Amino acid sequence: MLRRSLRVRTIQASLQIEGNTLTEEQVTAVLEGKRVAAPERDLREVRNAITCYEKLLRWHPGTAKHLLAAHKIMMAGLVKQPGAWRSKGVGIAKGNQIAHIAPPAARVPGLMESLLTWVRTDAEVPAPIRAAVCHYEMEFIHPFEDGNGRMGRLWHSLILQRHHPLFTQVPVESAIRDRQADYYAVLGQCDKAGHSTAFIEFALELTLEALKHVITPRQPRMSSTSRLEAARHHFGKTTFTRKDYLHHFPGLSPATASRDLQEAVSNRQVTREGDKATAKYRFA
Repeated sequence: MLRRSLRVRTIQASLQIEGNTLTEEQVTAVLEGKRVAAPERDLREVRNAITCYEKLLRWHPGTAKHLLAAHKIMMAGLVKQPGAWRSKGVGIAKGNQIAHIAPPAARVPGLMESLLTWVRTDAEVPAPIRAAVCHYEMEFIHPFEDGNGRMGRLWHSLILQRHHPLFTQVPVESAIRDRQADYYAVLGQCDKAGHSTAFIEFALELTLEALKHVITPRQPRMSSTSRLEAARHHFGKTTFTRKDYLHHFPGLSPATASRDLQEAVSNRQVTREGDKATAKYRFA
């Protein structure tokens, strides 16, 4: 259920950046095979993305064949030649101005092969940095007729997830969507600077923010004696329940909390009224 929820958030966020109108609830309905009233193109984008993310870990991020296969699924029915490098020059407009002119189409296969070989072979560069560089370079090279943004984000996630399974719980796409204006501003800044440093820093910041939602700091190990002493300082002379005790020590199991309190009652450190779940305790 957690994986499905995260997948929905990831897909909805990545497509929303590209103008897709479906909400998380509607994406969930599409995932469940239900009928959804929405523009046909938006529905096609969601169905394609669902299939892509389901197959994600079957692909290797350093293989051009796999990238093209993923694009073929992601953009099926949306472009004339899904799964192929672009064959024409392209410029990215921002308002009435051209914000970025991508390299000539003839250079795309070679540039992408160089990029993916680096992703595959340079193990000295940490995965979060490789993911960020790959993402930026795909935006810069613009290897496809359309779908470059969603493919850059897809490959960013793939590199992270193949590095460590924890990243399957980290929807980087959602973090990017939440800072979409900054995302495009940093891409433009890097184009002017001629290097991806600012985007790497931005991507690492987003990754850290996403990680904070799934990682909780580990509590230092404490003995029952230490826990009871800490609880004495916290509760003083007030009555408390086992639930209150557990709340004071996040991560402690109910069984361990019961043993602590039983030990305290046996040692006459704590008095008890009631029994089992209804019991109330007070430090002597």
